[in-house]
Amino acid sequence: MLAAPINPSDLNRIEGVYPVRPPLPAAVAGYEGVGQVHALGPAVDSDYLSPGDWVIPSPPSFGTWQTYVVKPAAAWHRVRSDVPPQYAATVTVNPLTALRMLGDFVNLSPGDTLVQNGATSIVGQCIIQLAKLHGLHTINIIRDRPGWEEAKDKLKQLGADEVFTQSQLDSIKNVKSLLGALPEPALGLNCVGGNAASVIMKFLRQSGTMVTYGGMSKKPVTISTSSFIFKDLSLRGFWLQKWMNSDKAEESRTMIDYLLSLVHEGKLKYEMELTPFSDFRLALDKALGKHGSRPKQVLSF
Repeated sequence: MLAAPINPSDLNRIEGVYPVRPPLPAAVAGYEGVGQVHALGPAVDSDYLSPGDWVIPSPPSFGTWQTYVVKPAAAWHRVRSDVPPQYAATVTVNPLTALRMLGDFVNLSPGDTLVQNGATSIVGQCIIQLAKLHGLHTINIIRDRPGWEEAKDKLKQLGADEVFTQSQLDSIKNVKSLLGALPEPALGLNCVGGNAASVIMKFLRQSGTMVTYGGMSKKPVTISTSSFIFKDLSLRGFWLQKWMNSDKAEESRTMIDYLLSLVHEGKLKYEMELTPFSDFRLALDKALGKHGSRPKQVLSF
């Protein structure tokens, strides 16, 4: 292994609260990452993989938080090696989630608008950049926290049209007055839940769709009766693992190659922090929020 991230879903698996649980008693954590082929079994076609190739588990699988992994050749997807390893290590879960949500729920056209919370997350950062590449506008909601002005500037630099803190929106009765010349959003993306999800629904246009892919606040998504009856809103959910466990394995590999090509071209970037595997406990504490708000932790081997 070269690098592997600590994702919230990894922590949920360890806690035993994720729908898919690793096999016990000898489970190794970690769901995605990038490795370099060290050796091949005698039955492996050298045209498929060669020593030195960079590979990722595709679809992702348990056990990337270790120095060596042995799996059948078909479990690996060869990826380009001319990008920083932390991008190859993290391309499958967050960027692919962003790409799929932009295309799977609403038929968006250039000039359309979407609204999202959790905009400083890696998914949020990817949504902004992918939307911009496709001519879409984004309205982005971030948490109230120290340094939010700097966070807003960073999202603007990535291509965000508007960035608001949750408290700014809570104090405004008609959030659509903030749209200016932007059309009402057709798509909303929610990874927080609670009131942050309710604000997204206030932004949505008639017959708009909100997709929930996370629940960081651990509060339920609630919707008013009038939003169902008079606005005819649709509420959907997205879980990447379910999508990838269907017949999408080969399709997902093509999308991963596309996303890494954007990274190579400088059109897709997001904040991460590399930590040596020898400092695993520190990286874990950072991922758990014990050192304040920190970028995505990526273990380097």
